[in-house]
Amino acid sequence: LSMIILWFGVNSLTAVLTFFSLIGYAVIYTVYLKRATPQNIVIGGAAGAAPPLLGWVAVTGEVHSSALLLFLIIFVWTPPHFWALAIARKEEYAKVGIPMLPVTHGEAYTRLNILLYTILLVAITIVPYLTGMSGLIYLVTAMILGGMFLNQAIQMMRHPNDLERAMQTFKFSITYLGVLFAALLVDHYFLIQLNL
Repeated sequence: LSMIILWFGVNSLTAVLTFFSLIGYAVIYTVYLKRATPQNIVIGGAAGAAPPLLGWVAVTGEVHSSALLLFLIIFVWTPPHFWALAIARKEEYAKVGIPMLPVTHGEAYTRLNILLYTILLVAITIVPYLTGMSGLIYLVTAMILGGMFLNQAIQMMRHPNDLERAMQTFKFSITYLGVLFAALLVDHYFLIQLNL
């Protein structure tokens, strides 16, 4: 029913992309990838990163490079976000047979990957400014948040036995993404006001 509503009430491209996102999450990730590979959340992260792309397509009727950039930010944010939780809940994942990265490759390897993905994330979050999609409000916010996220990842490397630090990183990552996207909205509002 929802696909029919999207097709006729919004546009066909939104309906098709939503359908593929649903199949990606409900079937490919949940049924297969979740228990098949420690890269489950990397591959499955595409479905979780789809909402801003779907929203953009719903409003404009087309896939735009700015929408793909929003998708990419969430896609790259997903591994450090979930792997921090996976370290904190490693034993629980192991008990139920879900091959999260810390279960299959160890915590040290996972912490290193959290750091590497966080570095990549910080670099990608600068791109909206470089492409003119955002202004200084967003850039300053992205750099401050990026520095804070990098600090979290570095502290996880320095304190490998501190599971509470992993949970703090997980919780911070939620705040990080919310504030980052809020800054993008505020910045966009001010850019519109300045152009009037």
